[in-house]
Amino acid sequence: MKNYKLNSENLSYISERITVPQYDRTTIKTGIVHVGIGGFHRSHEAFYTDQLLEDPDNKDWGICGIALLDFDSRIYNTLNEQDGLYTLIVKELDGRHTNRIIGSIVEYLYAPENPIAVIEKMASPEVKIISLTITEGGYNYNEATKAFDFNNPLIQHDLEFPNAPKTIFGYITQALKLRQSRGLKGVTVQSCDNIQGNGHMTKTMVLSYVGKAEPGLVDWIESNVSFPNAMVDRITPATAPLDIVNLIKTDGVHDAWPVVCEPFKQWVIEDDFIAGRPAWETVGAQFVDNVEPYEKMKLSLLNAGHSVLGILGALIGYNTIDQSVSNPNIATFLHNYMDVEVTPTLGDLEGIDLGNYKTSLLERFGNINIKDQIDRICSESSAKFPIFILPTINAQLEDKGDITNAAFVVAAWAIYSLGKDEKGNTLIIKDAMQPVLSAKALESTKNPEAFLEIDAVFGSLKDSKPFVEAYTTAYNAILKHGVEQCVFDLNANI
Repeated sequence: MKNYKLNSENLSYISERITVPQYDRTTIKTGIVHVGIGGFHRSHEAFYTDQLLEDPDNKDWGICGIALLDFDSRIYNTLNEQDGLYTLIVKELDGRHTNRIIGSIVEYLYAPENPIAVIEKMASPEVKIISLTITEGGYNYNEATKAFDFNNPLIQHDLEFPNAPKTIFGYITQALKLRQSRGLKGVTVQSCDNIQGNGHMTKTMVLSYVGKAEPGLVDWIESNVSFPNAMVDRITPATAPLDIVNLIKTDGVHDAWPVVCEPFKQWVIEDDFIAGRPAWETVGAQFVDNVEPYEKMKLSLLNAGHSVLGILGALIGYNTIDQSVSNPNIATFLHNYMDVEVTPTLGDLEGIDLGNYKTSLLERFGNINIKDQIDRICSESSAKFPIFILPTINAQLEDKGDITNAAFVVAAWAIYSLGKDEKGNTLIIKDAMQPVLSAKALESTKNPEAFLEIDAVFGSLKDSKPFVEAYTTAYNAILKHGVEQCVFDLNANI
């Protein structure tokens, strides 16, 4: 079987083996600028949009992908060499792979190389939506102050050099300034990140920055820019070298960076698009008046569940999430955490069978074909815990509910931050706050409460006597007995 490099020229040959776009990509106009063209965007928004573009009435909704950061050069170069094309590999529960070439990214820009081009593209009259997957930590939010962090050196750079920004806030501000000065219509800024009230968060952070950088722009943004909330869901592990090799072996397609994902997908969006929007509902998205119940459920159960499995599994010595959830003690611990501590905080979820949803999560986590790497799930935990775990803790403390398992997970994270698993193997820890986490973790070996003094992560949690007691008890137990024995004991007490 002849191998073909993935690009526009070879698409007709590849179409004999894999589903490819049936639309003429040369006729597609860019209506969406997306910042953060990593795996999740390409398995989610770009996938929905690719399906939409098959209808000729939707040709105004192509995507321009923005590689924002210096280390994003690899994905930019890959897309550039492949004409924006990539393979989506859906790993089904029964082991089958469903492959599809995605063509919705019709333009791509590398921001560090040409920031003005990115600003101009965002300000283009044909662009109606600027969407974001910049990770939870990309919103520059300080958990302790509940405010925008102006001490961030990159933010200070953007304030001083507005035409050569390094953060999303600098880019959006300059683009909106151009739209205002040119008398253009406004735009929708749409977050696709795992943050409750992600639209509200985006608006608050953007206006905080604009208030200092371009205060005269604030009123125009209030009247001309919308920030819809949304809930996004599709497990998308990092692409492994074997995925690339297997694609060549099975289909003869050489794709330098395919995207791997599970079959499940969900996108619930607040219908607040000031400049118009694609009809994503025709390809499976759901538009609602209020996203909050859906996103709270997902963040507190799926995303938090991932962190629970990741941290506990890492300490035991597992490499993938399916290994962690296949441990019956860990699975039972997670089930109890979701039932006893999370569920009471979720309120009314009309139209949702919560029992089925929680059962489906354990099945999805256990998909042995996904092999989601634990070090990926545990990366940037300092940004994830305040969003996924702490709201449950704070709600339970307020209602005098149970926080035993949540406190155990926080204690496990403190021990994980020492950088070794229980067998003495070095852990791969990727976190913007790693120097602080490591220092506080070391202090915690003598005084466990020291880890809770990281105000940017925990806020005032260190002042809660019930939580500190549960956390300290868990910390000492893990060091003495190990994670697996501890979760066995906790499960027995439910």
